[in-house]
Amino acid sequence: MKNMFKILLLSLVFVSCGQKIEPTDIAKINGYWEIEKVVFDKGEDKDYKMNESFDYFTIKDKKGIRKKVMPQLNGTFLVNDTYENFTVRFEDEKVYLDYATEYAKWSEELITISDTELVFKNTEEKEYHYKKAGPINITGDGKEIK
Repeated sequence: MKNMFKILLLSLVFVSCGQKIEPTDIAKINGYWEIEKVVFDKGEDKDYKMNESFDYFTIKDKKGIRKKVMPQLNGTFLVNDTYENFTVRFEDEKVYLDYATEYAKWSEELITISDTELVFKNTEEKEYHYKKAGPINITGDGKEIK
């Protein structure tokens, strides 16, 4: 009986520790994000040490775009005209990004958002962990990147 109580208490602690995402938190998604790892539904991880592309998000009034950008050594990003539209949806105390292209529609659940961390979960139960990214400048010339 004591073990049952301990398990129940521990379960409540884990459930209560989940981040409640508020509408004001959504603006934190704006910017450049670099994928760190993918956690698969069976628990294994795939770590990304180096990325050739970042995800760029911009959101306004629960509507946004997501596009792939390629960081350059001088601190700039190469971009193209390809992007995905999405809308932000709040449902049952969860937050979803609903994507739509002319080829497909899908949703991702927003699990965690902060100034430095972003986690999504897709319908296949894969979690995508991102860290906030900025321009890369290894030119060493001391000039500020704009």
